Amino acid sequence: MRDPQWLNHREMRTWQSFLAAGALVGREIEHHLKQEGLSHTQYEVLVRLSEAADGAVRMTELADALYTSKSGLNYQVTLLEKAGLARRESCPTDVRGVLAVITDAGRARLAEIAPGHVDTVRRALIDALTPAQQKMVAEGLGEVARRLADR
Repeated sequence: MRDPQWLNHREMRTWQSFLAAGALVGREIEHHLKQEGLSHTQYEVLVRLSEAADGAVRMTELADALYTSKSGLNYQVTLLEKAGLARRESCPTDVRGVLAVITDAGRARLAEIAPGHVDTVRRALIDALTPAQQKMVAEGLGEVARRLADR
């Protein structure tokens, strides 16, 4: 085993800033959505479904897109079903496949919650950064996501 390459001051500052900002922004988002009766994952499920051409996405594809486990997604979709915001259907092209489908009530709820969500994201993250900083954050974290997704 090789010796660890310890983080220098700049690298440690980057890491600690990432941890703090991620936790605090996440807390703001969760707080807002909890007041609206949804988890962040449930909100993101509704967003992904609403963006799909027919309002439906295979559960496995949805789990991958949301970087969550299939069992975690299954739990969240079950809660959305109980609330009447989504439903499951058999996949017409694959007997083993299951689709998550947004309902009309889900679309209406998303339209109701989305403005407050965007305000929260703007207040917690976007407005704290200059356009140049936004570009650097997007490029840097985008690269991190690409590298980890390729594993």
